[in-house]
Amino acid sequence: MHERWRDLAVAGHTGDVELATAALLDPDPVARELALGALERLGELGDDHLHAALDDPVPAVRRRAAELAAKHPLVDLRIALDDTDATVQEMAAWACGEQVDIPAPTFEALVSLATASSVALVREAAIAALGAIGADAGLPAILAGCRDQPTVRRRAVLALAPFDGDEVEAAIAAALTDRDWQVRQAAEDLVRASHDPGHATS
Repeated sequence: MHERWRDLAVAGHTGDVELATAALLDPDPVARELALGALERLGELGDDHLHAALDDPVPAVRRRAAELAAKHPLVDLRIALDDTDATVQEMAAWACGEQVDIPAPTFEALVSLATASSVALVREAAIAALGAIGADAGLPAILAGCRDQPTVRRRAVLALAPFDGDEVEAAIAAALTDRDWQVRQAAEDLVRASHDPGHATS
């Protein structure tokens, strides 16, 4: 089995498209993960491959597919955001932030995760993605994140960077006096960046 994994890992460097493609249907989930990575490295990973992998029965394969979808903007990650596995949801949220231009229903699912997920890491990833996307419709979820637990608050403060307005200023002001020093640091970094002469033109 380990030899098989090694062959697939090497396939992405040696141009063995046939081996990697065949392994997409391998009964071993690790082989399927490695196949996805090999095909991506070779520039042969199609959106149809990712769509199929996002429906794989094994969470690790779905998670890898969501990660690789970050560079495939036509792959809709809605199914991954709705996944029953939190690690898949977290990766899908991150990938949405990398894609930026996502369909409206997928954006709505991302907002829902940012506010309603029971897993802090998922809320954090979704909020970070909303900040990367920078759409006004995501701002209420980011502001809600500023009142979440410390790790989420820290991420939410940083996600405020593309936005302005009274609510945003109030959230930053509150973060500057937050009881968690990392939240305060995030707010200070944001304020410092906003006063950088190059910030407005970046």
